[in-house]
Amino acid sequence: MKLQIADCRLQIGALVIALSLVCGLAVADEIIDRVYAVAGGFLIMQSDVLAARDLGLVPAGNAPVPNRAVLSRLIVRALVLAEVDRYAPPEPSVQAIETALDEVRSRFPTVEAFKRALDGAGMTEAHLRETLRQNLRIRGYYEQRFTVVPPGEDELGRYYREHADAFTRN
Repeated sequence: MKLQIADCRLQIGALVIALSLVCGLAVADEIIDRVYAVAGGFLIMQSDVLAARDLGLVPAGNAPVPNRAVLSRLIVRALVLAEVDRYAPPEPSVQAIETALDEVRSRFPTVEAFKRALDGAGMTEAHLRETLRQNLRIRGYYEQRFTVVPPGEDELGRYYREHADAFTRN
């Protein structure tokens, strides 16, 4: 009797293993997302590239491989964001973020098309707002660090008088 129970357990165990192997072969692996790059401490995923392209956040231009062009721009953006965090430009206003969000919405014919694009990108409106906030922070950083005040009338006049020979002929 003990032999029959042990034999039965062995057969059931073999059946369970066989079924799990068959089921494992029937279910193929599914790639949910891919890491395309790591830049400035930020992961740039395949879904980020597709979302930026589909929502028009990063134009691909006439690039022969649009996703590669978008990825390059996202890498630069990540590196700039790392620098932005060091200099802490002023936070953009809520109104500026809403204006940027309205601009993205206007790229779609209907609200439903916009929501479908968000869903297709796996992005929520809150995530989009955060992305737009970061874009505005980058713009503020550029303005803070690289804006050159144009010379005034007095400075232009002085420069012209001091270098008059460079502006005259014959």
